[in-house]
Amino acid sequence: MTELHEVQITEEKPLLLPPSQPVPGKKHSVETPYGLVAFTVHGTPKPKRPAILTYHDVGLNHQSCFEPLFRFEDMQEIIKNFVVVHVDAPGMEEGAPLFPLGYQYPSLDQLADMIPCILQYLNFTSIIGIGVGAGAYILARYSLSHPDTVEGLVLINIDPNAKGWMDWAAHKLTGLTSSIPEMILAHLFSQEELSGCRELVQQRRESLVGASNLSNIQLYWSSYNTRRDLNFERGGDVTLKCPVMLVVGDQAPHEDAVVECNSKLDPTQTSFLKMADSGGQPQLTQPGKLTEAFKYFVQGMGYMASSCMTRLSRSRTASLSSAASGDGSQSRSRTLSQNSESGSPQPPPPPAPGSGAHTMEVSC
Repeated sequence: MTELHEVQITEEKPLLLPPSQPVPGKKHSVETPYGLVAFTVHGTPKPKRPAILTYHDVGLNHQSCFEPLFRFEDMQEIIKNFVVVHVDAPGMEEGAPLFPLGYQYPSLDQLADMIPCILQYLNFTSIIGIGVGAGAYILARYSLSHPDTVEGLVLINIDPNAKGWMDWAAHKLTGLTSSIPEMILAHLFSQEELSGCRELVQQRRESLVGASNLSNIQLYWSSYNTRRDLNFERGGDVTLKCPVMLVVGDQAPHEDAVVECNSKLDPTQTSFLKMADSGGQPQLTQPGKLTEAFKYFVQGMGYMASSCMTRLSRSRTASLSSAASGDGSQSRSRTLSQNSESGSPQPPPPPAPGSGAHTMEVSC
């Protein structure tokens, strides 16, 4: 009988970590004309593909703002095709030292002007931006000044307008009766979420109250509240020239602002996603729905065209429609769906130039 020998097999490459243990990114920082900015890079650059660059909202950092979305199982199919850069606003990164008393924090315009320094440091030429709240404003401002480097934008809870006198007065009065954490919570979450004392709200409240860098957060908050108007004008010179997906939760604090923003952008380049049951932070509460919408978005830009649909899309239909109706090839109601017998779906074709308003509104 042939003698059996025990053979030890050594794994040449480390096994992939499960979703609960994400591969840590590589942290960097770069000096800019407006101070030091920290960012974290996940993955390696892909030839002829933009980087996905994220920018977080006030009261959050890149981890608390985006981790549930980028750790979502179906998101892995997307991000394996791109390098991802998470930017932290100055003083918002974990372990950030406190700025000295009297420190002049950069304006949102200046924070946008830091992004070229990051791209130059990494030798990246173009991005797809994903921003939330203040981060959405910053990426929009950057796109206005550097349109050739932005291939697409996902803007969640963007308010492109400067605060008016009434808003300013209300903010001042609120500041007399509410703490900074409570004012930021009202910016992040809907009234329903705040009154319902939901777990996510409570976690964020405890994090803000106990934040060692609360004074830094207050500076970022002040910059957001003194932002300039982006002055978007449909058909005018000041507009976003890349494909844009606007996202807001139903009954979210910034719902009206996002709707108004949608009315000012080029309808042939803009899609509008209003997410039901997502509250003020859809990237945290509905990462699955947002992942699916983002996949269609990048497919519409010509990337991942052969990507198969996920289990999420097999279990539901995403209906993309606008307020106006049509028929035949002129119909502006598009449905993206896949059942068990169908093959890989294709993203909806882009609207024909000059064929009228084609802004897509999505409720899911």
